[in-house]
Amino acid sequence: MTPTTLMTKRPATGSLLGLALGDALGFPTEFNDVPAILAKCGPWREMELPGPVAYITDDTQMALAVARGLSAATGRGTLDAALFEPPLRQEFVDWYRSPENNRAPGNTCLRACDLLTTEGRAWQDASQLGSKGCGANMRVTPLGLVPGLSGEQRAGAAQLQAALTHGHPTALAASDLTAHAVFLLAGGADPTGLVGQLRSYALENRTRYREDWLGDLWRRSQDPYPEHFITRGWDECLAVLERLAAAVRTVNPETDPCLATGAGWIAEEALATALLCFLLFVDEPVLALRRAACTSGDSDSIAALAGAFAGAHLGADAWPEEWVRRVEHRDELTAFGTEWDSRL
Repeated sequence: MTPTTLMTKRPATGSLLGLALGDALGFPTEFNDVPAILAKCGPWREMELPGPVAYITDDTQMALAVARGLSAATGRGTLDAALFEPPLRQEFVDWYRSPENNRAPGNTCLRACDLLTTEGRAWQDASQLGSKGCGANMRVTPLGLVPGLSGEQRAGAAQLQAALTHGHPTALAASDLTAHAVFLLAGGADPTGLVGQLRSYALENRTRYREDWLGDLWRRSQDPYPEHFITRGWDECLAVLERLAAAVRTVNPETDPCLATGAGWIAEEALATALLCFLLFVDEPVLALRRAACTSGDSDSIAALAGAFAGAHLGADAWPEEWVRRVEHRDELTAFGTEWDSRL
């Protein structure tokens, strides 16, 4: 896809808006099973965005925190861990202290961000190594969209932003994969080959511990060496990608996607189930969001990631203007998207 085509498509704007719209659509249905959602919202194919203001959750709040931290870091030089960690940490602490942090945030994020408030504490000592919750990758979309990063920078920064709160190796690998999927789709990758590309990427990186980004995080675990630590995460992601590949071929779109690829409370399942919703409705992005929001699992996170994938693939025009007008933080989301799209 040529730069002119990408600018016309505006994948960064489409992806960020899709993330927020999915988040807002799934906000009222999180913690409900499918029968309860249908009783509340009516047929899933007709679900409407709540309003008049479509409120987002901590998923979009933290994605914006990543975007702000990334913007601050890249404005100071070539992105690396030393430049990225301080502004990102500050953004996470600011989110933790914000009065708007009242959208059912995850316990792992709350615990880790509380520890990050202590001046002088190494971020590795705040990271929750036992957690691979979807909070690690619900917020990583900006790393797949910002232009000018090398593959090494994108992967390292994606893992670092996860690790500040979620230190489990699967959280790191799933975040890396999520950012890579957004990057591929924004660049024009054919969705029919996406699962295979992600599997190849996982195999290529399976034993690679990114010490320049993660430091000695692995030493807090029970693993004997860093490669052993990170391989555990990639292997869990490879297993869920196998389930996803089978589901894309066999799942009936009328059934709950969580039954095939997981409820999405953990990072690798959030990735897989969001991708499944996107791939079931590649050319119908609003239906992809509705299917993701009408699930028995972590509906807002699944729908947020499905929207990020669909928007990266189809661009800003994928979304109904009436929905875009009502989504919370529209102006800031659009500002980041417009800036990044203009630099393609």
